[in-house]
Parts: sequence; structure tokens; C-alpha cells
Amino acid sequence: MTTLRQLNYLVALSQELHFRRAAERMHVTQPTLSAQIQELERHLNAPLVERGTSRVMLTPLGREIADRARRIIAEVQDIVDLAASSQHGFDGTIRLGVPPTLGPYLLPHIVSDLHSKYPRLKLYVREGKPAELQEELHTGAFDLVISPLPIQHADFEVERLFREPLQLAVADDHPLARKGKIQRSDLVGQHVLAIERGHHLHEQVSQLCDDLDAVLLRDYEGTSLDTIRLMAGMGVGIAFLPAMYVRSEIASRRGLTVLDIGVPNLYRQIGLTWRRRSVHAPLFKEFAELIRATAEDRLPEVTVIR
Repeated sequence: MTTLRQLNYLVALSQELHFRRAAERMHVTQPTLSAQIQELERHLNAPLVERGTSRVMLTPLGREIADRARRIIAEVQDIVDLAASSQHGFDGTIRLGVPPTLGPYLLPHIVSDLHSKYPRLKLYVREGKPAELQEELHTGAFDLVISPLPIQHADFEVERLFREPLQLAVADDHPLARKGKIQRSDLVGQHVLAIERGHHLHEQVSQLCDDLDAVLLRDYEGTSLDTIRLMAGMGVGIAFLPAMYVRSEIASRRGLTVLDIGVPNLYRQIGLTWRRRSVHAPLFKEFAELIRATAEDRLPEVTVIR
């Protein structure tokens, strides 16, 4: 008999394409996950996985079944949420995904307001890259995701929250640090640091470098905003950083100068996303408005979108 657990394991394997990482994702041992995948193949009487010496791939049938399994898993989670909602209203646990370039600098401002308004609501938060968060939202691992936009998925509903400026940070002894305001011409040929691939911010900074004729330092991609900050402070390159991060981690530190830039539309948009069929959609719309209100009150650097 095919079980929901086996389908979960297959979906995890389709995402990781690696038995050990898939097992870690599912919090089981690698032999357990491997045995359950084999049992699923025996029950379906069809190969789902191509097992090589260096990597794992799903067969065409395996990919099709994994895609359908994602929808099944999400539907089952919606059934669980529906039952919980009917008994407890807005009580219970909401699973929130957020990228590390945003969560630590936004959530401290909104969590207390959420707790005050919904004192019996528990918020489980996990960080990840935007593409991973969207995949796990689609499969039901998350109920809600806060992420830079765009997010394009037919099964998702998106509420735009605010625009967050990107600011230029340079080492105190960098030639640009002596300028009052930076113009486009000042950035031509400048070496620019960016966070690693997989983040919206990487793609945005990469496009910005193309537009400004600046040089993206692909060999020095940071794994976090803190890594970029440290490299910028050492003079490796200049960095375009989100304004909330700048206020949290740079404004009170020495070693970096934050500059105004005469470049229009230099910002990222932040949105709140959930599955369209979620039974908690009314609650999530309230979340969106609460985040906007908090941003207006406590985050002067952002521009709220309504």
C-alpha cells in the first residue's frame, strides 16, 4: 500500500536529488528513506529513481509521481488545517518561511504585534532561499512565506507589503566614501559584492551591475549579508545592502560608510504569500495589514504598499 510518508520521502528526494540530504530534510536515517522509496517502487511495480555512483535522478515516471505527490501532500495538510480551524479558530501553529536576508531584520518588529493580537497563535519560523521556500509552501511544509518579489505561481496568492531601498556601503577609506552623493557615473567599473546565487538579492545586484557597467565579483559571493559587510569593510568591493539590514547591522558600527545613490527605483519589493486554497487566507490578509501598519510605525526606511 502506498503511504503518505512514502510520498513525502519521494518529494524530498526530488528536491534534494541526494539520499542523505533528503533523509536529513525528513528527519530520518538514510537507510530508512532508501528502504521506503524501494518499497514504493515495489508497490507501484515501476522504477522511480535512477541510482548512480555520484548523483541521484528521478525517472520520468518518478518526476510525474513526485509532482502529483506534492499536490496530494498539500491537500492533506489543508484538511488538517481545516479541522484545526473549525475547532480552534485562529489558534494553533502557523509555519512561516522567510529568507535570511530579510527575516532577522523584519520579524523582531512584527512578532510582538502578532503575539499581542493573536496571543494563542504560535509562529514556527524557518529560513531558506526564496526558491526553496516557494517549493515548500507549494508542498504544504509552510503555511506562509515572506519574501522579496516577484513570486509567480498559479496556486499562490500574494499581498505586496512594502518597498525597501537598497543602500550603498563602502569601506571608510574607499574613494567613494568622500563623496556626498553617488551618481551613476561613479559606479562604472566598481567591483561589487553580492550574496550567493539562489537569493533574489543576488539576481537584483547582478542586473544592477549590468545596468551600471559595474563588475560583479562572482568569486567573492557571500553566504550571508554579514559576510558581504565584512568583505566590504576590508575593501574587497562595494555592496548594495537592504536598508533594514543597514539600520540593524551597520548604522552603529565603524568601518563602513553608507551613501546616498542618485539611481532611481533602487529597492526591492517584499510580499506575503500563501496557497490560494488555504483555510487561513482571512488570517493571512490580517497578517499582511498588521505588517504594513507596523512598518509604517517602526520602519521609516521602507515605503508601505496598499
